[in-house]
Amino acid sequence: MGSRGSNFGNRMSFLMLSMFATMAWFYVAGRLWQDTESRVYLVNELDKRTGQGKSSVSVDDTMKIITCREYQKRLADLNVDLEKARHEGFVPKHVIENSVTTKKKLLAVVGIMTMFGRKNNRDAIRKAWMPTGTALKKLEEEKGIAIRFVIGRSVNQGDSSDRKIDSENREANDFMILVCLENHVETTEERAKKTKLFLIHAVELWDAEFYAKINDDVYVNIDALGSVLASHLDKPRVYIGCMKSGEVYSQPKQKWYEPDWWKFGDGKSYFRHASGEVFAISQPLAQFVSINRLILRAYAHDDVSVGSWFIGLDVKHVDEGKFCCSSWASGAICASA
Repeated sequence: MGSRGSNFGNRMSFLMLSMFATMAWFYVAGRLWQDTESRVYLVNELDKRTGQGKSSVSVDDTMKIITCREYQKRLADLNVDLEKARHEGFVPKHVIENSVTTKKKLLAVVGIMTMFGRKNNRDAIRKAWMPTGTALKKLEEEKGIAIRFVIGRSVNQGDSSDRKIDSENREANDFMILVCLENHVETTEERAKKTKLFLIHAVELWDAEFYAKINDDVYVNIDALGSVLASHLDKPRVYIGCMKSGEVYSQPKQKWYEPDWWKFGDGKSYFRHASGEVFAISQPLAQFVSINRLILRAYAHDDVSVGSWFIGLDVKHVDEGKFCCSSWASGAICASA
């Protein structure tokens, strides 16, 4: 009898252990199935949002965006702490003033594309329409317009060309030197890339409504430029310029030769785009260029390149006659030298 009771107890223990093991197995399997379903759902959602995984943003840029958002969150937290300290009287007056100043949004950042050996052009612009010294800073603070000459580095970095620019910048302090991003080398063949780097650099340095590009042989009425841009503040995504088209040259010996001529069809005519002398884009478009910098195609000419970046977007193209610099008499705010 004792033996039978012992066997019964052993069988019950085995059954209980088996049941427990089965339940544990079902629990683990269920959790794994839920995790799998969640992952499939997230992958599907990611594909829907990015077009089946084909994102226009590279992994490198995505990491930069994530890092930027983390910094923005930290900055927001710091601003909350600063506001508390301000109310409690712990923040000196000059810190409050500086804080308010840095938050002010500019109307426009103007980049004047220049090159080595063109100091005479820059000096002429400084005398004609671009303020210098404290007046340049005053223009930024009072009218919300920041202006800088934009240039890259010499192919032989540190040579006399670079030293001359550094010396001129120490005296005038009005350059944006494109060395922080990709160490841009100053050549005529890289003008489209230079314009792209200016927009990337400018949108990262300044919070502005518009970003404008001007050549260093163009004279501008800066107050009139500000008025024209201000009249378009109601448009969220706007591309402003003297819109034009023109023939696409397919022969290498031609002055305006376009290596990718075949992409423009049998008619060999460029799509409508703003003249490269003066154009402006709103902040969302500059941010678009910055985020997608690695995949935006640069053609032989900077004006065509910029136009190509926006042709497939929901952008308002403004054919602004005042940006046509061929003649002051036409009501233009600019003139070519």
